[in-house]
Amino acid sequence: MALPQVIAPTPRDAAPALPGTWKLAAGRAVTLEPREAGVLKVAHGQMWVTQDGPHGGPANDLGDVVLGAGEQVPLREGQRLVIEAWNHHGAPAYFSWDPLPVSPEAPVPVAAAVVQPLADLRRAGTLAAGAIGRLVTGLARVGWHVVAGRARPTLEEQACCRHGVAG
Repeated sequence: MALPQVIAPTPRDAAPALPGTWKLAAGRAVTLEPREAGVLKVAHGQMWVTQDGPHGGPANDLGDVVLGAGEQVPLREGQRLVIEAWNHHGAPAYFSWDPLPVSPEAPVPVAAAVVQPLADLRRAGTLAAGAIGRLVTGLARVGWHVVAGRARPTLEEQACCRHGVAG
């Protein structure tokens, strides 16, 4: 069992007393930011859990919940969660965090294998058209300067270029 990126517990507080769990002393809080989706399970005691949003409940749901032994909460990858032991008489809480099992990748539907590359090509074409438009505009300006007899930069343009000012 690997604990996701944990901030705060010391080795003394984190030493498991129940096999496969982590101990969280009363009055201590731990921030979890899992690198992959998983489930936080309370093995013993109670924990106050505060989750970053979005929350699926009513508008006044701020993500706070108290979980008892045997209860669990699912976590998304990167979701921030703060947990604190919430027991009477300063008793610690024990919890586990387990990543969700990785399901074998489903075969990509044939349509999806074509639609995404087409979308990529459309985006690339849009970017290429913009670049070509800017290139034509730049060449036209250079041509105008040559035709208008301004092939050499003026003193003002030279001064701007020396001082890094575009004009």
